[in-house]
Amino acid sequence: MRILVTGGNGQLGVALQRSLSGHEVRAPGHGDLDVTSAGAVSEAIELFRAEIVIHAAAWTDTAAAERDPAAALAVNGEGSGNVARACAAAAIPVAYVSSNEVFDGEKGAPYDEDDATHAINEYGRSKLAGEEAVQEAGGDFYIVRTSWLYGPGRTSFPEKIIERAQADGALRGVTDETASPTWTGDLAAALSRLISTGRFGLYHLAGEGSCSRKEWAEEVLRLAGIDVPVAAVKQSDFGLPFRKPVDSTLANNRAAELGITLRPWREALAGHMRTPQITELIAARAAH
Repeated sequence: MRILVTGGNGQLGVALQRSLSGHEVRAPGHGDLDVTSAGAVSEAIELFRAEIVIHAAAWTDTAAAERDPAAALAVNGEGSGNVARACAAAAIPVAYVSSNEVFDGEKGAPYDEDDATHAINEYGRSKLAGEEAVQEAGGDFYIVRTSWLYGPGRTSFPEKIIERAQADGALRGVTDETASPTWTGDLAAALSRLISTGRFGLYHLAGEGSCSRKEWAEEVLRLAGIDVPVAAVKQSDFGLPFRKPVDSTLANNRAAELGITLRPWREALAGHMRTPQITELIAARAAH
């Protein structure tokens, strides 16, 4: 299959290229394909003769999205619409990677695919606008919501925790933000399986189980062998101009019906902690 992956230089884009190695893949980064340009997107699909587009390009900086919601909407909302409409015109499906932050976190239980959305920050609103644009484009689509992505190729949450712990000797961990850490390799493998099914629709694909940011940080430190305390704090203690959903855990119901599941988040994290990216970081910090 000829697969075009937007956001090819991002951590998910890199993981997708590994998982899709049996296919013919083109994965341009932002510098080579700006999804806010409808013409550029249509041209990329036509020149590559793509048979499906996995739309992984996104603006994921929540604070920046809050400062400049129009710019976030241009990428996550309008850009996703450009991709979906170009795919519909070419009669090929699109797989759009969305977010747990389309929910407000007030349900009190994991969200399934049929739950009503209600984003509470500008990043979530822009991702929700992307979902709506994909659905309105008129073509075949997969919408895949995920959460708390981390993985090789970029400094993500585990690496930041290790660096801060070793630099500061103490950490603060948020207790009122809960979701499912998702390793990019697991998500990429699940996406690869999903697009082979031809079962279009809306799916949740996230690591099994959930935790707070504090619990995630504590597990990272435990696996790294770093004895540093993590003080419990609330989101409000940081004085940020936005809120994150209190509990936006995703239930992976529809994909599970197709036999597509992801590992429990602790198991996936343990695997990530054995990668050279982490082991070399721990060794380098210990040497100092």
